[in-house]
Parts: sequence; structure tokens; C-alpha cells
Amino acid sequence: MWKSPKLTILLTAALLMTLSASLFLRSDYAAPNREFIPEMVYSPAFATYSGNPHFTDGKTQQTFPEGTVARGHLPFAYGPTPEEALRAGAELSSPPTPDPESAPAAGRVIFESFCIPCHGSTGAGDGTVTQRGFPSPPSLKAEHARSLPDGQIFHIITWGQGNMPPYRTMLSPEERWEVIPYIRKLQQETETGN
Repeated sequence: MWKSPKLTILLTAALLMTLSASLFLRSDYAAPNREFIPEMVYSPAFATYSGNPHFTDGKTQQTFPEGTVARGHLPFAYGPTPEEALRAGAELSSPPTPDPESAPAAGRVIFESFCIPCHGSTGAGDGTVTQRGFPSPPSLKAEHARSLPDGQIFHIITWGQGNMPPYRTMLSPEERWEVIPYIRKLQQETETGN
């Protein structure tokens, strides 16, 4: 550490004197402190579309560098067509979960909130809206639905299909992936007869 104990004593004394001066020599405690280099605290603001001498192009609003992705946003490079749903099924797979046994539990809450009105509690397509004249959706337990890859189900949840609306604005990508293990659990219950 310090080589000289005299220097340590001197620095400690200087610190104590500074603290004492700042506490006891202040005349009005209600007055704001003095600011040194106020430009550091109150930097000059530029309006979005105004000129700015700090950038080479002279603009305040700068364009994003190519390939920039907003924080928390993963791009979904698939369109709303059936061909894109097939492509998503071939290219996307469910992200790994730390505990595959508890994965359906998280998806159950989402399924009960968003899917049950149309698909019903068992996924058979007999939800309450079908009792009021809305066309029945296909059963999630049908052979066709069981053979869909996870990526295609994710695409359908994202963009919708037929009478099903898109859920990309209501469910985050993570939530859309979370509901798929629960759908798979419902489908397995059909296969095993539970």
C-alpha cells in the first residue's frame, strides 16, 4: 500500500478538513450547491430534426447502422403466407428450456388466457365462441395438428391462420414458444388416452 505513513496522515487530515468545511461553513442549507462545469450536468439538447454540429452529416437524428436489432426484439423473417409457414416449420425449432418437465406449466397459463375461447380446454376446437356461432377451429388433437413442426405452430400463432387472428402483438416471442409444449402435452394426452 502506502510507503509513507506521513503521507497517509496528511491525506486523511486534508479529507477531514474538506468534509468539515463543507458541513460547517455552509451558510444556507436550503440553497442548492454550487455547480462546477455546469455543461456536464445540463448538456445542450438538440431537437430531433434540427442541425447538429457534432456529427459529420450535420443531423441530430442518425440512421441506425446496418444490421441493428432493437434491444429485446428478435426479427421474425417470415411472412404471413402458407409457404412461409412451411418454411418456418422447416427452419425454426423450439428453444431449449432449462427444465423441460415444467415447460408445459408456463404454457398452460397462456393457453388458458388466449386459446381456450376457441380451441377449448382440451384443444378439441369446442371453445365457448363456437357455441355462439363462430366457426369451429381445427382440433389441436387431429393428426394434421400433431404432425406440424414447432416452427410452423409458432408461425401460426404469430401470423394467424384462417379465422385465427395473429397473436404477435399480444404475446411475446418467448410466450409464443412457451405455449407450444402445452399444446404438445394436450396432443400426447390424446395419444395415450389420458
